[in-house]
Amino acid sequence: MGSTSSYKRIMLKLSGEALKGERCHGYEPAALANVACVIRKVRDMGIQTAVVVGAGNLWRGAMGIGMDQVNADYMGMLATAMNAIAIKETLRQQGIPAELFSAINMAPAVRLFDREAAVNALAAGKVVIFAGGTGSPFFTTDTAAVLKALETGCDIVLKATKVNGVYSADPFKDPAAVRFDRISFDDALRKNLRVMDAAAFSLCRDHGLHIGVFNFSEEGALERLLRDDTSAGTIVS
Repeated sequence: MGSTSSYKRIMLKLSGEALKGERCHGYEPAALANVACVIRKVRDMGIQTAVVVGAGNLWRGAMGIGMDQVNADYMGMLATAMNAIAIKETLRQQGIPAELFSAINMAPAVRLFDREAAVNALAAGKVVIFAGGTGSPFFTTDTAAVLKALETGCDIVLKATKVNGVYSADPFKDPAAVRFDRISFDDALRKNLRVMDAAAFSLCRDHGLHIGVFNFSEEGALERLLRDDTSAGTIVS
């Protein structure tokens, strides 16, 4: 199937919660299969696909046990590697080739990030999954996704959320919240809209990297947004 999208290479930022389905934590086979299905549909559009996944299904920081932030963040990085391996294995089971790289050395389980190898894998049509966050504490996986998107020449970062775009307020709390089809970086800053964490958002703004926000649980939303149907989400540019 051909692509009618103007985007040739994308970064998909997934929450770890996308892997747990209805469970409180961990993995649900159907949820993993759904993630692979969404990725396959994008790949079938002819779009090169990179992925960064969070760790919310396995680890939520210090979790009230008195751990310092640095060690808590390193545990989170390890958890993202577990999630990345789970996604890669699910893709393999569906016949989708994938490569996995980590920002921190986890050999032999996960290959250390190599920019040239990652770009070559994307160009060859493989899904490339990045684990280990940025490799440093105090940064979120949003920032990791943006950094890797810039390093590998992605056209847009697609942030999978529980809502169908960027709103003027939390739509779960404010029924009067207004959804934006498109919004500029400057307007998002002026309206104090929390599209991504500040570091990630600033990097996108400074380098002209578009951000797309969509509801991951809405079937077909990602493909529609990639075809410039902004009823499926919001484009920040």
